[in-house]
Amino acid sequence: MASAHSYGATRENNKTENEAVQFLLAQNSRLKLPTTKERREILDNLNLAASFSRAYDLVLLPPGKTRISDVVPGRLVLVELKTTRKQLENNPNGFFFGATENEFQLAKKLERSYLFCFVSLHPQSRSYSLITLSDLEKRIKTKRVQYQINL
Repeated sequence: MASAHSYGATRENNKTENEAVQFLLAQNSRLKLPTTKERREILDNLNLAASFSRAYDLVLLPPGKTRISDVVPGRLVLVELKTTRKQLENNPNGFFFGATENEFQLAKKLERSYLFCFVSLHPQSRSYSLITLSDLEKRIKTKRVQYQINL
């Protein structure tokens, strides 16, 4: 059973991510939050396993499109959010985040059709930065593996 601390941390992380989603949707009209059904359809149309359904948060539409259903699946860009409340003068420099193996696998499969989106919600540095896996790998200073284990 999860501890009170881990439960509280998860709730706070969900609140932060929801705030980031709202910030991004207001900043960039090409970003859309897919429904569960749209997530399934996107993965099906890209011939990707359902296990990737939580490996992205938003979809970036091509210019001129306003709905996910209006876009040929190969023209969609999947976007994974990484969010902080830390002040970042030059976002994403200084960002610390966790990522799953699934996110990296999907980014490798989709290449430029998958972006990591780094969001700073600090009042003095509210910003976001979209980065491909290739660009991210060039910026990574340190990377370590951590196992999450349930018994």
